Amino acid sequence: MSKSFRTLDDVDVKGKRVLLRVDLNVPMENGRVTDATRLERVVPTITEISGKGGKAILLAHFGRPKGHDAKDSLKPVAAALSQIINKPVAFVEDCIGDAAEKAVAAMKDGDILCLENTRFHKEEEKNDPAFVAALAKLGDIWVNDAFSAAHRAHASTEGLGHKLPAYAGRTMQAELDALGKALEAPTKPVIAVIGGAKVSTKIDLLENLVTKVDALVIGGGMANTFLHAQGVGIGKSLAEKDLAATALRILEKAEASNCAIILPVDAVVAFHFAANSPSHAYGLDAIPADGMILDVGPRSIARIHSAIDDAATLVWNGPLGAFEMTPFDRGTMQAAKHAADRTRAKKLISVAGGGDTVAALNQARVAGDFTYVSTAGGAFLEWMEGKPLPGVEVLKVK
Repeated sequence: MSKSFRTLDDVDVKGKRVLLRVDLNVPMENGRVTDATRLERVVPTITEISGKGGKAILLAHFGRPKGHDAKDSLKPVAAALSQIINKPVAFVEDCIGDAAEKAVAAMKDGDILCLENTRFHKEEEKNDPAFVAALAKLGDIWVNDAFSAAHRAHASTEGLGHKLPAYAGRTMQAELDALGKALEAPTKPVIAVIGGAKVSTKIDLLENLVTKVDALVIGGGMANTFLHAQGVGIGKSLAEKDLAATALRILEKAEASNCAIILPVDAVVAFHFAANSPSHAYGLDAIPADGMILDVGPRSIARIHSAIDDAATLVWNGPLGAFEMTPFDRGTMQAAKHAADRTRAKKLISVAGGGDTVAALNQARVAGDFTYVSTAGGAFLEWMEGKPLPGVEVLKVK
């Protein structure tokens, strides 16, 4: 798949000013980075450009500032990145203009410079041509390594690709390769596991997937909406009852596309939404009227395991139950461990993404066993929905 994109293999960066769009939007507390996962992901591209004698000029956003706001400065992030890379990362207080131009002019081959938050300029999100030109002035080539921001057509994520020669960084390349193997040219049969609370946030996703995969497991609160649509009594469970017609339409589309829909056949029910609430597994014909479905039941888990066993490729987004609370994490944890076992045994290509999904896989301690785990939220979802991503489209070989 990467053959349709220009990558760092296609360019000699020595002596070049490389505008490198990265994702440095990390969680911070009291000026310290609390989770460095995203920083670790950008290290290979930065060190490769620097090691080959390129001048690595980092472009990134942080938070959602309205204008210049010290609390959203990238300065402490640049310092944290410097420790991870074990090389100096210089910092400059703006991303365009005199200060930025002087800092870039002073760089030697192999130097690394982090520019200030691109979103301190409102023109970034507007993809303003004058702002794009001011950024482009600082570089000879543009490398996009921020898949997580690729669904946005902003100046630093898309606009620069029209002004400078554009290439995918190593993290972007790995993401596109993994996603290509998962849905665009997958080893069949393909199964998707889609969970989470609401159908309303995943209608486009479900409608796209039923035309692409051989089996679709629906879990979490979303499954309750589908069960309700089919006339199952779901007690006081979370559901979007007004979307019953939508759920039935998706089921019809799946049938027309020969996609097997796997819904729960039993459920773990509690009477209070709290950790360690007394709970019991019920068949779907016996859900108590005052009970809440908080996880898939043991027979459903066995069915999901069997469906994963039949698949060669798995795409996962969203938990199967209220995984933040014991014992309602059991379905998600067991399915995640089963998929990890199959992946380790080289019997499954497994690709997962989305915030809750990454949290669940970390909780199950299996994130490292999946073939690929995407840290991108919105971009991963839009890609799964079949939508073109502006920051990716601009990298394609024309």
